[in-house]
Amino acid sequence: MHSGPEVSQLIRAARQGDAAALGRLLGGYRNYLKFLARAGIADGLRAKADPSDAVQESLLRATRHFDQFRGTTEGELAAWLRQILARHLANLARQYRGTEARQVGRERSLEALLGASSAALGRLFAAPPASPSRSAERREQGVLLANALAELAPDHREVIVLRNLEERDWDEIARRMNRTPGAARMLWARALKQLRPLLEERL
Repeated sequence: MHSGPEVSQLIRAARQGDAAALGRLLGGYRNYLKFLARAGIADGLRAKADPSDAVQESLLRATRHFDQFRGTTEGELAAWLRQILARHLANLARQYRGTEARQVGRERSLEALLGASSAALGRLFAAPPASPSRSAERREQGVLLANALAELAPDHREVIVLRNLEERDWDEIARRMNRTPGAARMLWARALKQLRPLLEERL
């Protein structure tokens, strides 16, 4: 998917029962949801809960219940998918941590976290100004950036996720990546340099 109108066409086709269109539509959000799932799984649960599994389960649920989606735009679809993911992550947290907190409250907290993470993805590089007609065609920046990040080398992707999405400090990033803080900063700068043209291709 390379444009807003293409996403809208797939939404319409999927709503009319086109299974291939639905598969293509939802598959385009796998990278996006994976980065959000990583942000939404608490550090203490990461040994037990895998982001890829959480995304797979969320996409299966979205496929089964696509008739419940009432939106027509990519922004509305992305928000609906975040809600499904938040619900699944809340269930995982309850499964592994017990029932000490109300599930509804946890879902709302996770929805806010995933929404903030999505916004952080979109802010990593500011898009150039667009005319009103181009704005209507532009894809969600968080989705585009997630797809661009997926093309980076693992170390480059990791340092950007730790710094920009998870907002870790340099000492922690250095520990996690087995580098000095200075080396981690240099890696981050190189990673951003590699990411920029990948993202600009999509804007």
